[in-house]
Amino acid sequence: MDRPPFRFGVQATNAAGARAWRDTVRRVEDLGYTTLFLADHYLGPGPAQREARTPRQDLAPIAAMAAAAAWTEKLRIGCRVFCIDYHVPAVLAKEAATLDLLSDGRLELGIGAGWSEVEYTAMGLDFDSPGRRIAKLAEVVALIKAHWRGEELDCSGEFVDVHGYAGRPRPVQQPHPPIMIGGGGRRVLSLAGREADIVSISSVPFVARDADGLDPQAVAQRRIGFVRAAAGERFARLDVESSPYFTEITDDPEAVLARLAQSTGISSELLRDHPNVLIGSPERIVETLDSRRETLGVNYVTVQQSQIESFAPVVAHLYGR
Repeated sequence: MDRPPFRFGVQATNAAGARAWRDTVRRVEDLGYTTLFLADHYLGPGPAQREARTPRQDLAPIAAMAAAAAWTEKLRIGCRVFCIDYHVPAVLAKEAATLDLLSDGRLELGIGAGWSEVEYTAMGLDFDSPGRRIAKLAEVVALIKAHWRGEELDCSGEFVDVHGYAGRPRPVQQPHPPIMIGGGGRRVLSLAGREADIVSISSVPFVARDADGLDPQAVAQRRIGFVRAAAGERFARLDVESSPYFTEITDDPEAVLARLAQSTGISSELLRDHPNVLIGSPERIVETLDSRRETLGVNYVTVQQSQIESFAPVVAHLYGR
């Protein structure tokens, strides 16, 4: 595939205090990662978090992104991804434009239709059908783009009704900061192909065959096919982003796979070649990512906070290639 160069992000969501967060974001920048992502989850410890199976996240995204931008010079900032139902759309558009302005143009706005019904319920929100959530996402993306153009707003739809004022501030990046849309189904990935600058592909299920009889590689290829069909000639310019669910730098991958198989119940054979697993030496992972960019289109890889140091040799080898 004709794909953009590799770049890398870190999703970091926890810090014991200001100094720890400052040290984390500066280390991410120093090691050559492109972007620092937060996440948009709100459940602290308790039965709702256990049921939702969301990871620990102490930091709310917008404030943490602003602090990260203030403490770095080149590091891009984002959230992977804002849930449309957790934020008033007109407010989120202004918050995002302000983040881009005050970071001197380093924002990447990730946005999605929401997925955790347990979190919605715990927060007192209604969890609508996938079709309606994706329809709302499309209206919100249109509003955000209109706000960022600085024109007087007149956005009326089933979910968005904003009019009578011009969006301010204007973001630094023009025509607008990059928009990331994430998901795994045809409707949301088609929307991403049409409207996004970065398409974030959700993790493929860890089953040998899905309901349609497809193995994980075929599922991933089908998803990128949805994006390509909707994007048309734009596809060559889009970043395709993915975050491996299991990542470990090791010289003994078989031992790590055996340990994961025992703890998760997922077979080593399924884990070994799964498109959301990166386990092996830095050299082996470089080869794997080269292959996945060619077959699946993924050129933008995000790792978790715990892997900042261990994954850095891969970043050093592949960034910009």
